Amino acid sequence: MKKLAIFDFDGTLFDSINDVVICFNKALTVHEFPNLTREEYIPCLGGNIDDIVSLVLNDNSTPENVEMVKETYLNFYNASKKENTVPFDGVKEVLMKLQDKGILLAINSNRLNYSLKEFVGKYFDDIDFVLVEGHEYPNPSKPDPYGVNRIIEKANVDIDEAVYIGDSSTDIKTSQNAGIDCLLVKWGYGNQEDFENEYVLDVIPDVYSIVDYF
Repeated sequence: MKKLAIFDFDGTLFDSINDVVICFNKALTVHEFPNLTREEYIPCLGGNIDDIVSLVLNDNSTPENVEMVKETYLNFYNASKKENTVPFDGVKEVLMKLQDKGILLAINSNRLNYSLKEFVGKYFDDIDFVLVEGHEYPNPSKPDPYGVNRIIEKANVDIDEAVYIGDSSTDIKTSQNAGIDCLLVKWGYGNQEDFENEYVLDVIPDVYSIVDYF
C-alpha cells in the first residue's frame, strides 16, 4: 500500500509548455538564435534550467551563451503573466481526493524553487503538501534523488511506501536513483519510449485514474 505520492510538476500536474515556448523564443530572438517550435522544445525539457537552455541552443551551446540566454529567458518569464500555465483538468480534484484518503502528497521538480512555490501557492493553497521541492542551487537537480530523499525523510515513510508520478525519462531516472516505484502519465511530455521503459510500473491514461493506484 502506497502512503506517499511524489508528483513531478511540469507535464504532470501543470500544462506549462506554451509560456515556456513564448518566453524562450523571445530570448532566442534577442540574441539572434533560431526559434524552435513547440514540438522541438519538448525533448529539451525535464532537466534543470541550464540543461534546458543548452539543449535549446543545440550547436550554439557554450557556457557563455547558456548563461546569456538563461538570464534573458528568466527575465521574460518572470515578467510575464504566465496565463497559459495552468493545472491539467481534474488535477486539483484528484489531489483533494488523495488527501481525503490520507495519502501524503509532495512535489519534486526541476523548476526553480521560487517559481514552483508561486504556482503551488496560487492554485493549490488548500492542499497540505508534505514538501514542495523545486530546484535551488547549489543543490543537485533531478535525476539526482536529492529532492526525493528529502521528501521521504520528511514524510517518515519507507521507500516501498512511496511512488513517483511523472511524465518523462528524467522522472524515470529520478525514481530509479531513489529506489522507488514510478508511474508515468500519458498526458504530459513523454514519448512512447518512456512509456515502454521496463522500470515504469504502469502508464496512467488520464488524470482521474491516478486515484485508482491508491
